[in-house]
Amino acid sequence: METKKAPQIPYGISDFVRMRTENYYYVDKTMYLPLIEDTASYIFMIRPRRFGKSLFLSIMKAYYDILQKDRFESYSADYGLVRIPPTSATVSR
Repeated sequence: METKKAPQIPYGISDFVRMRTENYYYVDKTMYLPLIEDTASYIFMIRPRRFGKSLFLSIMKAYYDILQKDRFESYSADYGLVRIPPTSATVSR
């Protein structure tokens, strides 16, 4: 009988795909992706250090990455997300 290994604490890891594939604890925040798409053009995320800003950017990268399209559904909970490809995306003005 194989015992299931308990999830690890992802200290210092901000890679969404790695956290989902290597059995780390994770609080799923993919439900916020549609909210961000519906808000204003610019988003100012101000959070303290070590509060998940880089991890959330990694979630967005996995969500919009065309190469991970088929795998994203297995990484996140089922919130009924509909993948809408961006018409254009830029990080700066």
